[in-house]
Amino acid sequence: QVQLVESGGGLVQTGGSLRLSCAASGDTTCLSAMGWSRQAPGKERELVAAITRGGNTYYSDFVKGRFTISRDNAKNAVYLQMNSLEPEDTAVYYCNPGPLCPADSWGQGTQVTVSP
Repeated sequence: QVQLVESGGGLVQTGGSLRLSCAASGDTTCLSAMGWSRQAPGKERELVAAITRGGNTYYSDFVKGRFTISRDNAKNAVYLQMNSLEPEDTAVYYCNPGPLCPADSWGQGTQVTVSP
């Protein structure tokens, strides 16, 4: 089974930047379109951005123009560059392995906190 490990979260002020990384290991054959999702306290998990193996990307409206997703297929890694962060971006960010991987493939997530 695939294992996902996220890193790069932290505390940043409004307007700041962070770069999240996700490293996949184990059986990575299920990885197709990967992405990032986030869950804020009291809210449901939501998709932030996704990227296919071929590099096609999708962004949720609330991050368009601020976040950039990228992928290194050789390293089985996906990244999320987050700029112009806002307090509303505060959440636990999860590496999303895509629809073909088992539901328990998700990692532990990385906390992103944006102070006013």
